[in-house]
Amino acid sequence: MRKLTHEEISRNRSTTETLHEVEKLPVQVVLDSIRSAYNVGSIFRTSDGAMIEKLNLCGYTPYPPQKEVLKTALGAQESVQWEHFEKPEEVIERLKKQGYKICALEQTDSSIPHYNLSENDFPLCLVVGNEIKGVSQELIDLCDFAIEIPQYGIKQSLNVAVAYGIAIFELRKIFDLSKNS
Repeated sequence: MRKLTHEEISRNRSTTETLHEVEKLPVQVVLDSIRSAYNVGSIFRTSDGAMIEKLNLCGYTPYPPQKEVLKTALGAQESVQWEHFEKPEEVIERLKKQGYKICALEQTDSSIPHYNLSENDFPLCLVVGNEIKGVSQELIDLCDFAIEIPQYGIKQSLNVAVAYGIAIFELRKIFDLSKNS
């Protein structure tokens, strides 16, 4: 086994010039009032890795060119389509009209494990909430369903950027498997 060089890894990657040719994961993400610019930057970077359609940054969620976002995004703000909105409800209603299923990443009385989705759940809007309060009940009321990441330890939840990473790559896996079946 040999570690790949940066050049070897880069050979098979898209560039900002070829991004329009790549099939995107049919997922748009709503980030509602995330507090930490570092979490937002991390979510940008993870969104690039999963090649999502768009990040919708809502409420007081920090956004580029804030330096803390840029520090952890490491340029992903250039490869991930994004926009800032004051009200997440408007984004969710628009996506609903476009045929997206609306899904909260939140623990609810009827949430399902994050790995129990299927190709029928795409296109999808994933709603991610604040680090402390999570997804608000007002936004949950607009959702078709909720997914959660099972917790086995003492803590009740994961860091928002970590939870997002787990969920978005599971969605990527489900979507890719459905294409190949």
